Amino acid sequence: MNSDRLEINCAMQIQKPVHEVFEAIINPEKMACYFIATSTGIMEEGKNIIWKFPEFDYECPVKVGKVENNKYISFYWENAGVDLLVEIQLSEKENNSALVTITEKSMKNNEAGLKWLSGNSFGWSNFLSCLKAYLEYGINLRKGAFDFMKQ
Repeated sequence: MNSDRLEINCAMQIQKPVHEVFEAIINPEKMACYFIATSTGIMEEGKNIIWKFPEFDYECPVKVGKVENNKYISFYWENAGVDLLVEIQLSEKENNSALVTITEKSMKNNEAGLKWLSGNSFGWSNFLSCLKAYLEYGINLRKGAFDFMKQ
């Protein structure tokens, strides 16, 4: 990684088969159980969709890039006028579990970039924790967690 560019990297193992984890990430009905409030569609290659989050009155445009069934999802979204690439990779692990690895890139190594790095690193770690809680235990950790951020 170039030191003048910042990149987010995080990962978590989930005790569910890869195909279940993949479906929970691309299917908006399942995503609404742990991440978003609504989506205008399923994450399909080349599709433009809009996500709405439960705690923000904001429409988030998402431009889906490449999708490889049960292996890989990429999309672009914008932060401070910069299109950022998010890549989600899934790999099978022991005991029929899945490793989910997420990267988001990139922003300049400056004050705005550091703010993005901090916020979105937390955001992706939270995404993975909520995904794990939903798939393994059927609970929505996000529900009410960020109500304090509503304006």
